[in-house]
Amino acid sequence: MANHNEAEIEKEIQAKGLNAPRLTPQHIDDQIADEAFYVFPGTTLTICALTLRNGFTVTGESAAASPENFDAEIGRKIARDNARNKIWALEGYLLRSRLAA
Repeated sequence: MANHNEAEIEKEIQAKGLNAPRLTPQHIDDQIADEAFYVFPGTTLTICALTLRNGFTVTGESAAASPENFDAEIGRKIARDNARNKIWALEGYLLRSRLAA
């Protein structure tokens, strides 16, 4: 799911008519086939594993510095965002390779 900043940037790109081959937040989201989360017992460390449509897996993590501030839902959101951000780099490389061919 695209964040607010991504949505604003996407609107600006479209408004400026920048329509050469590129990645979009929707394209990134479309690559995600499944997601799983794990919190290590006794810690605030949350891991998100996103399985992509091609079977590749990316991971993201989060951890609260103060255990008193740990919130499982927030930890999952941050870990998922960190994993999802890795998809941009992978898909960017793939698109650039296709454009260079």
